[in-house]
Amino acid sequence: MPSKTAANLLPPPPSFLLQSVSLFIDFDGTLVELMDRPDAVVVDEPLRDLLGALGAALPGRVAIVTGRSVEQIDGFLGELSRAFAVAGSHGSERRLASGELSPPLDMPDMGPVIQALGEFAASHPGTIVERKRYGVALHYRLAPEIEGKAQEVVEHLAQKFGFGVQTGKMMAELKILGGDKGQAVAAFLEQPSMAGTQPWFIGDDLTDEAGFMAAAALGGGGVFVGPPRETAALFALPDVGAVRAWLTEAVRNLA
Repeated sequence: MPSKTAANLLPPPPSFLLQSVSLFIDFDGTLVELMDRPDAVVVDEPLRDLLGALGAALPGRVAIVTGRSVEQIDGFLGELSRAFAVAGSHGSERRLASGELSPPLDMPDMGPVIQALGEFAASHPGTIVERKRYGVALHYRLAPEIEGKAQEVVEHLAQKFGFGVQTGKMMAELKILGGDKGQAVAAFLEQPSMAGTQPWFIGDDLTDEAGFMAAAALGGGGVFVGPPRETAALFALPDVGAVRAWLTEAVRNLA
């Protein structure tokens, strides 16, 4: 397992990094700014243009790997999302660039946990319940003072109904057992378009550490985004704007 280093001690990635690689990119906090409400994200035209250029420069070698569901990414990106492989729900669902879903997972019964979290949110103003295909998240960015209670109720429901727990920035999520972003990286690299390439993963959250470690184990590494903390990544960028600027320059160097 790669050792962890404080992000403020890491250099920015070199602009030539994308030569002969496959690129795995988180969504929230990496390509788009984190929002108080998860449904408030807007994908602007400059980002659409950048993703289009990235897909053209690395055909078949770009994947979005996110805690969002694949369906949510389709909603944000429209037809543009079909140019990439997408791993949603922290790696629990994966869609190849060909459109094939792998593996085909059964829809779990989320009814009881959705009801319980809805009741919790109703009695704790500022909390938001986000339904996903393979999980449900409780966001408390607007009510940070109830972080302990929010994580406690999620842990309780996970034990009661047999779900896993995924924590992140001001959220806690119930998800089906099995699958993480590192496993998604390894699975995508088995596809012909990515086979034999060096994997690099860009992300900002604790959930992305599995992606950093998997990429490093397979000959590449990670690029951490955000304020300094310990990370398994090898490079760091300060924010979403820096990610977009670096990707723009990196794509230009591939031309």
